[in-house]
Amino acid sequence: MGWSWRLGRIAGIDVYVHFTFLLLLAWVALAHYLPSGDLAEAVAGLVFVLAIFGIVVLHELGHALAARRYGIRTRDITLLPIGGVARLERMPEDPRQELVVALAGPAVNVVLAAGLFAGLALGGGLAPPGEAARVGGGFLAQLFWVNVSLAVFNLLPAFPMDGGRVLRALLAMRLDYVRATQVAARVGQGMALLFGFLGLFGNPFLLFIALFVWIGAAQEASQVQLRSVLDGIPVGRVMITDFRTLRPDDPLARALEYLQAGFQRDFPVVENGRLVGVLTRDDLTAALGRSVPDARVGDVMQRDFVTVDPRDMLQTALAGLQDCDCHTLPVVESGRLVGLVTADNLTEVLMIQQARREARDPRRGRDGEAARDEGATRGPVTEATR
Repeated sequence: MGWSWRLGRIAGIDVYVHFTFLLLLAWVALAHYLPSGDLAEAVAGLVFVLAIFGIVVLHELGHALAARRYGIRTRDITLLPIGGVARLERMPEDPRQELVVALAGPAVNVVLAAGLFAGLALGGGLAPPGEAARVGGGFLAQLFWVNVSLAVFNLLPAFPMDGGRVLRALLAMRLDYVRATQVAARVGQGMALLFGFLGLFGNPFLLFIALFVWIGAAQEASQVQLRSVLDGIPVGRVMITDFRTLRPDDPLARALEYLQAGFQRDFPVVENGRLVGVLTRDDLTAALGRSVPDARVGDVMQRDFVTVDPRDMLQTALAGLQDCDCHTLPVVESGRLVGLVTADNLTEVLMIQQARREARDPRRGRDGEAARDEGATRGPVTEATR
């Protein structure tokens, strides 16, 4: 994720913090310091926020370690002001496995809450939520209620919370996966409408939650529909085979000439028959803007790039595009460049496949179109704790 800094690795998983999280820390420090001018209160507020996000990291690790049990890698965990995001390579295809992965995060909060409750019971009892929430309230009591709140909130049956995935997994044990996702998404959007209605009566935070849940449900339905349409189609069947390549010693002027002459926006860079880089449109225009004299393609091209095999399925290509946040993937077979797969390419395949489905089953086509139009496609690997 852009504008993030790596904090370290936990259980082999990189943990990042987004720069907006630092803005949150600054806001919390000021909110505690300004009313009283007490530096100790500002420090206490910062420690509490850091403790909360430590809990969020543990929650996300619960998902990640459960997914690892089924051979699914977690790319990274990123801390944001509204929670944490663990990017899984994919969600399990078996609904029972998805159920375990989805429940693993809230289960961490339940275990932490149980441990804190036991400690508080031995130490004189648990303060009620209102008393614990005030500034200066018991630190352990506050952490107990944080864990309870995270577990309850994340188990709401609405995407992108864990409860939406739990509901989808339970439905998928009896329904088709796409249909189960559509039903779970509609349940989530029903909850969004309820939150929005309640938010109109004095709680603007509920309006924010309503928007968050509505968009999350639409995006999940859209993405699952997309994966369903692309399922079983090899890259080699739809890859672009009419494309231009560049050499590392070509001037940028040649790349600009190719860019202006056709539809291609990213160019594979080949040297002695071997793919050595990719020159993207963004990198080309940025280099031209710097007006570097005598600049060559090799000076600007990306040397770290993702490729796919023509035998890979389009789902793999889609995941690759989303993972590298790029527009074009070179298709390489036995070390030889044989084609390109682009985001536009996949969109065209989606449109063609959807049209064929509608011709075979008009009602299914309308459902798919509605799901696709409800929101933009997100990465298939995102688990969020909010």
